[in-house]
Amino acid sequence: MIFNPEESIDFHGFTGPFVQYTHARIKSILRKQATSNELRVPSPLLKLEKELIILLEQYPTTIEQAVVEHNPSIIAIYIFNVAKLFNSFYTEHSVMKAESEEKKQLRLQIAAMTANVIASGMSLLGIKVPERM
Repeated sequence: MIFNPEESIDFHGFTGPFVQYTHARIKSILRKQATSNELRVPSPLLKLEKELIILLEQYPTTIEQAVVEHNPSIIAIYIFNVAKLFNSFYTEHSVMKAESEEKKQLRLQIAAMTANVIASGMSLLGIKVPERM
């Protein structure tokens, strides 16, 4: 393995800064709008909304698998996949200009849950995530 300093700070790849940037982006969205504590799921969910919720629900199982296998890379790969899926979701679906207030609140909740999972997973790996970048 050869260390490449340019790749290590890339915001578009399998890197810590990519995940950290995603977390900072989500926190920026959340600062702009307070979310309701109650999660009301409008139907039907769009494909990426559903995929992201399902992936976020897998977090406890992912941690358990990493512990059982003594393999922290399982968490790193999972967190990267969460960040990647959130970025796809965010690119396709507006959070702040959602079709309805209900959809906006759902997307804000998804963003908050995603930020929490990213922060928690990165913390388990000993990596801090910024609130702003």
